[in-house]
Amino acid sequence: MSTPEESRTEYTVMARRFRPQAFADVVGQEHVAQALRNSIVQGRVAHAYLFTGARGVGKTSTARILAKSLNCPNAVGPDPCNVCEVCQGIATGSDVDVLEIDGASNRGIDDIRSLRQNVNVRSMRSRYKVYIIDEVHMLTKEAFNALLKTLEEPPPNVKFIFCTTEPNKVPDTILSRCQRFDFGTIATASIKSRLMEIATAEGKLVDSEALELVARRAAGSMRDSQSLFDQLLAFGEDHIKAADVHRLLGTAPDDRLIGIMQAVIARQQGELLEQFQMVLDNGVQLGELTDQLLYYIRDLLIVASGAVNVPLQSVADDSLPVLKQQAAAWGVRNIMAAMQILAETKGKMRGVGYGRALAELALVRLSLLEDLNALEHVIAALRSGQFALGTATTQRPSAPLAVPARTGTSSLPMSEKKNDAALVESPSAPAPAPVRTPTSTDRLAPSPSATPVPTPAQPVLPVCELQPGLEAAFLTQLIERLTGMLKDNVKKSIASAISGPNQLVLGFEKRYDLARQYCERNDNLNRIRETATQLAGKPVSVSLRQLTAAPPAETNETVKEEAAVANSAKKAAVSEVKGKADPFVLKAAEIFHGKVGDGTLI
Repeated sequence: MSTPEESRTEYTVMARRFRPQAFADVVGQEHVAQALRNSIVQGRVAHAYLFTGARGVGKTSTARILAKSLNCPNAVGPDPCNVCEVCQGIATGSDVDVLEIDGASNRGIDDIRSLRQNVNVRSMRSRYKVYIIDEVHMLTKEAFNALLKTLEEPPPNVKFIFCTTEPNKVPDTILSRCQRFDFGTIATASIKSRLMEIATAEGKLVDSEALELVARRAAGSMRDSQSLFDQLLAFGEDHIKAADVHRLLGTAPDDRLIGIMQAVIARQQGELLEQFQMVLDNGVQLGELTDQLLYYIRDLLIVASGAVNVPLQSVADDSLPVLKQQAAAWGVRNIMAAMQILAETKGKMRGVGYGRALAELALVRLSLLEDLNALEHVIAALRSGQFALGTATTQRPSAPLAVPARTGTSSLPMSEKKNDAALVESPSAPAPAPVRTPTSTDRLAPSPSATPVPTPAQPVLPVCELQPGLEAAFLTQLIERLTGMLKDNVKKSIASAISGPNQLVLGFEKRYDLARQYCERNDNLNRIRETATQLAGKPVSVSLRQLTAAPPAETNETVKEEAAVANSAKKAAVSEVKGKADPFVLKAAEIFHGKVGDGTLI
């Protein structure tokens, strides 16, 4: 009978008992195994290999199998016998010619110098001397540089096999000297099948659902799945069920996840929080539950996107019909928003003591999401000019629109034959009533009780009609809809008129000619036309004109008399100046045949 110490030792070794011993045993890496087998058969074995991939996918195991295939004296083709002393020594890591080096512990330049000195020593009993360096990306820059020459021109019977989970940290000078093989993550079905073989070998009865839960939790890592399964065998009885896995991992069953998300989609906040409380009361860990919900929303996104061949990660495949119904009811945009909200919440939950409150807040926020798919139709209508913000866009005003009076702005009907002087203010123009301008707080879509969004077949009603008598109101609304410098320059127009059907003319005084020139630029004039078209609900052409000065009015008699008096006074002043002019000025006038004006020589 074994002692307790021997039992503990045997338990420690159990995780390595089912390690692959041949290329055929490597699960999920058939492409790598086939390439290495062919290179051995054809005698084209490289001097250096680089195995990259996630943890627990078979990199180091494949390196050992390759070393056994190269050194096994009883190998049949590319497959080792796994019986001889050489194969047994390599499998246990005790062979003198196959050296396994931990790159994290032997990462300095002194360790590489020692390797360079020993690499020239011939192998003791095998054909090849093999160096397996695990986590090679942990070597220092100096260590990599010291290894370059040896790696490029090693002795004839020396092979290097590098394993790493982060190939981006390996220098390009090393990568260019190696044959690289990328190990992918292992499919959930393959992991489940391998776990079933282990359960049979261990004499344990395990439900298929329990095996699938362990395989999904491993996330593509065979070693992680075996570690979890080993823990499950020690935790459970002779018959292991899915409930045992949930208790061990602190996760929620599939039906609980479906119930929570169903309450979210149905917008039932009370039912949602009760379901959440019930799950936590059953021993589910908050962090694990959050991860499960995040992966559940991910599966909804996969289903809503129509990806048929992408496997689910949160629930079993038999729950696929329910996920299809939920994905169709929620929509892709809502699913994307929900995934972002929950992912942000997961990040905020780290290191805080109120993680449950954050999780409940996130779930309630998910249940309050509006139908984001409707935004696509609203945006399309806005871009086509068939729908404007605010309630005024869907209702024709019963009375003429009016705008608060603007200083220096008026309107007057004008025909095409009239000149620019017709663009003058008219005090008799009626003052229209003010119109509410839509603000940024207005909702994009009308409420269910409001008028529905117009379709392309429905006419778009104007916000402000372009007709004689309403030019000032139209101009004011036009200015309010413009922005930036264009708005400031259009404000300097002092008059507006209708010169023809759907033809708006804006008048600028001569002193504001620069503002008129700015507005006449192609892009600015197009903006004015587009805004006027949206405002009137029909195509509007806009032209800009410079106003000529109005003829001065006749002076009255009083003004004439004052002008005559001023003229007489001026003449008297000139005569007085002439009489008191300087002699030199008078002499200069005589020489140059000039005359003396108001104190100056003319």
